[in-house]
Parts: sequence; structure tokens; C-alpha cells
Amino acid sequence: MDSDEMSSSTTGAQEEGAAAAVVSDVSSQDRFADIKERFESGSDLSDADVDAIADVALTYVRQIMTFFGEEHVTIDEYDGDDGELILDVSGDDLAVFIGRHGRTLDALQMLVTSYMSNVMRFHYPIVIDIEGYKARRRQKLVSFATQAEAHAIKQRGEVRLAPMNAYERRIVHLTLANSERVSTHSEGVDPQRRVVVTFVH
Repeated sequence: MDSDEMSSSTTGAQEEGAAAAVVSDVSSQDRFADIKERFESGSDLSDADVDAIADVALTYVRQIMTFFGEEHVTIDEYDGDDGELILDVSGDDLAVFIGRHGRTLDALQMLVTSYMSNVMRFHYPIVIDIEGYKARRRQKLVSFATQAEAHAIKQRGEVRLAPMNAYERRIVHLTLANSERVSTHSEGVDPQRRVVVTFVH
């Protein structure tokens, strides 16, 4: 199965996932009502709260993997630098789940995000990774951001980065958020939306 077939199949799985969310029982929603209240009030979630969220996400990701014939995968769970829950899937050959420039992985991310929001009735930051692809990509983006900062300062102008998805743009913005020499903003429309790094002083 190539990445185009994978993306098409993922769309079908997304429709099934949305349908499953619609018919999910009321008790599932009630289970997250208290967690939602604490999260939206800005309170720290307990380990039990995060575990409850992770359990649902893990189960759903495993179902997706099984749907595509990947029944024996390992999913590592850990906290990201920005408070997000990261689920890193590894297995024998999961490159098809990444796709060209990570586009299939982006589709998988959207699928899981949509499903979890429907089940929990609120958005909790969960990042789906495949064999550390996003972790490696993050390191490159941090490097791109710092290089763009240096170039903008040297040129006393602006540097326009290549188009990125929302997750990647956020990494760039966060990397340069505390810079006193440059500012960042996004411009354009997806999938051509990009970050612009501008010299300030």
C-alpha cells in the first residue's frame, strides 16, 4: 500500500471514527466531564486524568493500526516540552504511515484529534508520532528557526520560511517567542501557510 492509498484509506477510517464517536455512550462523555472542567479552568490534571485520556487515545491508535494490518506495534507514551501528550508508534515497517513530507502522518494526527475531541468534548493536546519522525523533525525546525533569526538580524529584514503545517509553525513560533531581536507571524492559506521571521531591533 503506497502513501496515496494510505491517505485514501485514512479518510475512510476517519469517517468510521466520526461515526463511532457519535454513537459513543453517554457514560464515556460523563467520564471526561470533570476532567474537562479542571482542564478548561487551568487546573493541573492528575496522573489519573492524563492516564484516562491516554488510554482512550492508545486504544484508538491501536485500532487504526490493526485496520491497516499492523497488529504488533509498540506505542511509547511521554510528555512533550509544551505539556502535550506524545504517543510514538513503532513497528516493523511503518513508513507508509508517515508518507511524503509527513502528509499521511498529518492525516493520522487529524483523525485522532477529531476522534478524541468528539469523545471527550474538549481539546487536549495529543501528538501522534511514528518512529520518532516528529521528534527528529522538531529538532530540524528549531535549527531552521534559529538560523532564520540570525539571517533576519543580519539582513535587518524578514525571512520567509517554507510552508509548514500548524504543528510545525507552532514549534517555530515557540522557539523564537522569547527573542528580543525578532518577531514571528504566520501568513498565507494552508497548505501554503508559512512563518515569517521579522527583524525588530
